[in-house]
Amino acid sequence: MDGQLVGMGSIYRKTSAWLPVAMSVTALTLVMVHIAFYGGAREADEGATAHLWQILMAGQLPVILYFAVKWLPVARREALVALVVQLVAALAAMAPVYLLHL
Repeated sequence: MDGQLVGMGSIYRKTSAWLPVAMSVTALTLVMVHIAFYGGAREADEGATAHLWQILMAGQLPVILYFAVKWLPVARREALVALVVQLVAALAAMAPVYLLHL
């Protein structure tokens, strides 16, 4: 299907469309589980949860860039919607970290 117009349903079949959302949801889940078990207090040393969150959030940047470069010229509207979904998912994963000063 490369080089052809794609619809919304088929653009989400592309790994580069859904992987950043999955990474953000995983990062958000890590933070929420950490808060549930250990509370929202700031720790002196960053633990494994913080490092995994950072890897997940930073790791999705090259995937998002690849998606934008590959699909914006081919299916602009569908790709823009997918990029907005990716952005919202990333902001949702960042919100508890920012709001709770973790």
